Amino acid sequence: MRANRLRELWAAGQPVIGGWCSMPGGFSAEMMASHGWDAVTIDTQHGVIGYSEMLAMLQAISTTPAVPLVRVSWNQPGEIMRALDAGAYGVICPMINDAAECAAFVQACRYPPDGFRSSGPTRAVIYGGADYHAHANEEVLTFAMIETAAGLANVEAIVATPGLDGVYIGPSDLSLAIGGPPGQDSDAPPLMAAFDKILAACKAVGVRVGVHTASVAYSQKMIGRGFDFVTAGIDTRYLRAGAKEAAEMRAWLAAR
Repeated sequence: MRANRLRELWAAGQPVIGGWCSMPGGFSAEMMASHGWDAVTIDTQHGVIGYSEMLAMLQAISTTPAVPLVRVSWNQPGEIMRALDAGAYGVICPMINDAAECAAFVQACRYPPDGFRSSGPTRAVIYGGADYHAHANEEVLTFAMIETAAGLANVEAIVATPGLDGVYIGPSDLSLAIGGPPGQDSDAPPLMAAFDKILAACKAVGVRVGVHTASVAYSQKMIGRGFDFVTAGIDTRYLRAGAKEAAEMRAWLAAR
């Protein structure tokens, strides 16, 4: 089976630098993935991406060395298994509140005897290899999102879940959950305290920790804080920034 490069990077003591796709389209996913990211995540929760579009994007990412990940919209076994059967090499599951929810998520990602994933890796066997069934439980990554007050309170029990590879922090929802404003790249002390609690719980049991960011500078800061996985680039942000720069020509013309 094709090795999961993210596991190899972590084994070598390196953090994972990820890109993020919120817009549908195989070509845009291919463009994102071709710029050297360690992983590219297809966001089917808050992104505007359906199943057929996700499949095309997974195929496009496969033309590059980037590891294809999918954030599913919810902790639903059928949706999780479809993403994996389509060739995702890792799943990020939102809104995990306790150990029972985390166990259900992880088991949906694992074939028996480690879980209850149904056998039918329609495209995954093409991407992963003919021996996909034999090694999928060892290679496919599971990330539980900690972004609720309950998830934060139960983080030690969540990260003790057998088969969980990592935690991925949704900072905007987590900030809301602890009484702060939504948003990205915040240094608010209560949020940093929550980050540190999650980091400590994960490090204690050897679970990887990721965080969603909106800039390279903040990603670098989070790597320095101890994070193993950062999202440093998002397609919608790049499009917005480029369009804004071009639109500023109107102000330049007005000033002439």
